Amino acid sequence: MGHARSVTDQQTGAPRPTRRATFGSVTIVFDDRVLAPRPWTLVQSGWAVEVAASAPAGPVLELCAGAGQIGLVVAVETGRPLVQVDCSDAAAGFARANAAAAGLGASVEVRCAPLESAVAEDEFFPLILADPPYLPSAGIGRFPDDPPLAVDGGPDGLDLVRACLTVAGRHLAADGLVLLQVAGPAQARAVVDFTAGADAELSVLDVRVVDDDRAVVLLAGS
Repeated sequence: MGHARSVTDQQTGAPRPTRRATFGSVTIVFDDRVLAPRPWTLVQSGWAVEVAASAPAGPVLELCAGAGQIGLVVAVETGRPLVQVDCSDAAAGFARANAAAAGLGASVEVRCAPLESAVAEDEFFPLILADPPYLPSAGIGRFPDDPPLAVDGGPDGLDLVRACLTVAGRHLAADGLVLLQVAGPAQARAVVDFTAGADAELSVLDVRVVDDDRAVVLLAGS
């Protein structure tokens, strides 16, 4: 990673340094208001590319997209249109810029909005990605370089995980799939419990564990 350009800090007027990172097949520009791309999260991109080969036709939806890297890799490698959602103005701005830099400005739509209102009732997607903040609020101080909005998952770390599952359940197309990042096997088990009820709209198909703190869950419609 290195310095790429500067934007102005609206509060101080001082230049805000930006950084550049290679993430799989794309280059991502971001600053300290946005979570830096984590190399391990290519696991989610790669798995999405795998399942996209047999998923129904249609666009990919990415929730909590940040600077856009995870979904952009999927869009580049599958050719599918992409809709990205994030509530941060800064993240959405970088996601748009990164899509344009990857040559995907015409096929990527970035929506800066809360999860609950970002997707219309009649929109359905065959593949949904989500990388929600999943750290318990009491623990985010261990990561002072990370913007709180991007990592704070509420008291138990699962507030945004549950919100993403709710949105995904409502907007998953028939025979579609969901790929969700979580904080390791413990949160993966919590997702299994959350989707175990008779009225659950999703069910867990598989989990790929990276380590005790990182995992990706594959879900389908119930």
